[in-house]
Amino acid sequence: MKLKFKHQGYQADSVQAIVDCFKGQLINDTASRYRIDPGQLAKGRTGSLGQDDAGFRNTDIQANVRILENIQKAQRHQNLPQSLKLVNTKACLINLDIEMETGTGKTYCYVKSIFELNKHYGWSKFIIVVPSIAIREGVHKTLEITAEHFLEDYSKRARFFIYNSKDLHQIENFSSDGGINVMVINVQAFNARGKDARRIYEELDDFQTRRPIDVIKANRPIMILDEPQKMEGAKTLDSFAEFNPLFILRYSATHKTEHNKVYRLDALDAFNQKLVKKIGVRGITTKGLAGTNAYLYLENIEISTSKPPVARVEFEQKLKSGSIKRIVRKLGKGDNLYDLSDGLDQYQGFVVSDINAVKDTISFLNGHELYVGEASGDVNESALRRIQIRETVKAHFEKELQLFDQGIKVLSLFFIDKVAKYRNYAADDDKGEYAHVFEEEYNRCLNEYTQLEDSPYQRYLKGITADRTHNGYFSIDKKSKHMVDPKTAARSTETDDVDAYDLILKDKERLLSFEEPTRFIFSHSALREGWDNPNVFVICTLKHSDNTVSRRQEVGRGLRLAVNQFGDRIDDPSIVHDINRLTVVASESYKDFVSALQRDISDSLSARPKVANEEYFTGKILVTEEGDVEITAALAKQIYRYLLKNDYTDDKDHITDEYHNAKRDDQLATLPESLQPYAPQIIQLIDSVYSDAQLPDIADERKAKCNELNGNFYKKEFKELWSRINHKAIYQVEFDSEELVVKSIKSLDDKLRVEKLHFDVVRGEQSDAVSYEQIKAGQGFSVIDHEIENYDASIDSRVKYDLLGKVAELTKLKRNTVAKILSGISHHIFAQFKNNPEDFIAKGINLINEQKATMVIEHLTYDTIADKFKSNIFTASKKQDFSAAGKPLNNHIYDYVVTDSKTERKFVEELDTSKEVTVYAKLPSGFFIPTPVGNYNPDWAIAFQEGTVKHIYFVAETKGSLQSLQLKGAELAKIECAKRFFEKVNEQISSDHVKYDVCVNYDDLKRLVM
Repeated sequence: MKLKFKHQGYQADSVQAIVDCFKGQLINDTASRYRIDPGQLAKGRTGSLGQDDAGFRNTDIQANVRILENIQKAQRHQNLPQSLKLVNTKACLINLDIEMETGTGKTYCYVKSIFELNKHYGWSKFIIVVPSIAIREGVHKTLEITAEHFLEDYSKRARFFIYNSKDLHQIENFSSDGGINVMVINVQAFNARGKDARRIYEELDDFQTRRPIDVIKANRPIMILDEPQKMEGAKTLDSFAEFNPLFILRYSATHKTEHNKVYRLDALDAFNQKLVKKIGVRGITTKGLAGTNAYLYLENIEISTSKPPVARVEFEQKLKSGSIKRIVRKLGKGDNLYDLSDGLDQYQGFVVSDINAVKDTISFLNGHELYVGEASGDVNESALRRIQIRETVKAHFEKELQLFDQGIKVLSLFFIDKVAKYRNYAADDDKGEYAHVFEEEYNRCLNEYTQLEDSPYQRYLKGITADRTHNGYFSIDKKSKHMVDPKTAARSTETDDVDAYDLILKDKERLLSFEEPTRFIFSHSALREGWDNPNVFVICTLKHSDNTVSRRQEVGRGLRLAVNQFGDRIDDPSIVHDINRLTVVASESYKDFVSALQRDISDSLSARPKVANEEYFTGKILVTEEGDVEITAALAKQIYRYLLKNDYTDDKDHITDEYHNAKRDDQLATLPESLQPYAPQIIQLIDSVYSDAQLPDIADERKAKCNELNGNFYKKEFKELWSRINHKAIYQVEFDSEELVVKSIKSLDDKLRVEKLHFDVVRGEQSDAVSYEQIKAGQGFSVIDHEIENYDASIDSRVKYDLLGKVAELTKLKRNTVAKILSGISHHIFAQFKNNPEDFIAKGINLINEQKATMVIEHLTYDTIADKFKSNIFTASKKQDFSAAGKPLNNHIYDYVVTDSKTERKFVEELDTSKEVTVYAKLPSGFFIPTPVGNYNPDWAIAFQEGTVKHIYFVAETKGSLQSLQLKGAELAKIECAKRFFEKVNEQISSDHVKYDVCVNYDDLKRLVM
């Protein structure tokens, strides 16, 4: 497998924010050349710069570059708090913070930033500093696997290496090479007491009596700090100055110390934009029993449309030998645990009186009641850990059954606090307690899954034994070759740890392959940062509570979106959370774990604004396709009044639950007409104001009900409907490039208006009498006059713009096609290029892409192929949380269906009670129509009864609004493509064609049907 990388908008935004901070900096190749200190072997040598000692350093930031103004502009563009000054440190004057949530690809982003900074400003020397060996190896792996990707984008490779005090020729190459050079170094390599760490500051005989740090610092490197909050000791901060950095970029999800923040993608942004997995929790609650020691654990309750509910309960049973064993049995109403336990006295009175599938409880005649996930009686630590391991294995199998046919390998991760719990070298088989328990529980669960009908997944399971499917990743003692705890290995060399992490860190692709039998990973809790694999779907912490470790850190290793066997990331927004669902098996109750996790997330959002008043909105920037629009005081007043009028803010100007509920249900009140052109941007701005209602909904997986296909699935009407729509297809787009040229030229002539570079000249003077509060609020001066002076000169000729190349790259058109377009536009339109090249390029690309998208739809054709969607896609994703799904349904192919809004829920209720509807289905994510703008998954398939014999077959897309403002771009394009697809499908159907359309509600649907 080869992991693939695609261009993500949010990642490009994070890079652009950094690049924009240095606008005005010009490439100057001659200023970057210098003589490398040749060392003792050539001391005193003078003369011209020779080839052997020529070096290439980062050029200094030029005096005309207005760093603070650029930072403030980047911040305004994202509506971040404004920096009033450059936050200096001992290391350097410029320190930029980039906040990115765990799992969103911050390593990829700063590697891309390296290429962009080189492209725009010629800087080529970079040092990535990390706090641990694990992170160091992860960064090095990312540099390796993204090399081809960035070669395609930038036509160049970066030379990268891990700093090693015993391999210093790499530093020589770092200095002398003129291309992009990246050194990766862990902080212990220059900030520890060990001999190896001291070498960087010592004159070394094997380095021509030079200090390595002096050779490094001569390059004026740009330093990139990965997880800087872990490198904030006074000595460490002082050490950064030794590198003489040009500036420092700090990447983290949890910055402790704030500098000049230029980009933010926090936990809420990542979740709401579906850039990380959705989280579900299986909590385990222990409770004591007064006067009894009866052990009980309620695993779950199974329901069926044809049978009463049954409870899976673990209890103790006396064997013929007299020993006691814990077993799991399905219990029904009236079952007597005293009899089932073979007469154990502690179970007297434990007769099942009720099994409540709504409340998820089992009750006994003696008054005792258990909720799903609760254990009572003799619950020691061993019992708790066994329950956790069992639940992890069960969750793993459930997800694997769902995802195997989609080519997605599932991994589960156990964090433990002692190696001895997993690996016991005193035992004959070297296995510790957890390894034995795992294999027992794995085989127990495997037996249930191997009873299913023969399938590729069944054969896959049978090909892997329990002892081969789990592995441990810890530090390795070189002498004994045994796994050891980190404290034991504290004095070992760095390579000891690296050897332990080969598969988990370096061979990420092999671990993701079905050919590799490892699916369950045991590791020390210290491996939290630095290791991340996109296909971790279950995390279990088999360790005592650690107050120094946040719940957010614990779940962070599993937040990355999954990839399939082709290396493609599963990130289609329409299906992303159907597949990307992380299960956390906690050693505490669901309520306690979720409360702690929500608190961690809330604490991390302290920098978000809390009030939505006029002052907050005034001056904010709305980023539109036509350009940036600043919110005036008048517009801010209108937004504020809109929120007040609809009870979307309370008396303290906090965003209310009413707003979030209305937004979720597609029921937001319409904005005033003057705000309509900016509706998406204004809603996004309102969303940036924090409220508790925004916190991610974390599902209680204990309450997930069984949702098997029911009899409706086997109805003749549904089979007929399915046979009509289950075609797979390919599309072709053939259009005349000359037509695109003509349309693009017209669009550019009509709409391309470039903002001319100008200076805002503001004159003011200090007020006569100013209070301390006014000075603090920045009100000590008043404006006398204000004027705009245009900048009439063309941009300095030293700035090199590849106009054709840039436009061709971002429109995916050939250079000669772009040349025809640009040469065809009016002279006065093209003349704008010299005034503001960057604005000309950006707006021109948008206008050309608009015409291209329109033509793609106009010239799109579909052809069906012999392959069809199989009906097993309806069973692939049945394991969901149906606790809020309401009552069982009558006409749907499942008993329950999960809806995304009140509008959709009402739609389901009307479908289910309508006499005209014979059967309907919420189409699973596995059913899709390929389109040029991504796969499209329609919402509903419905069979209507017309008369006594005829049926009308309908595929519907439900939308809260049909306003064009809310249905545009890729979404509208997919709908148009779907219409073309079903037109093609109907050509092959002799009668009872399939209708496809978009509707707002059931009444709208009936009108379309009729």
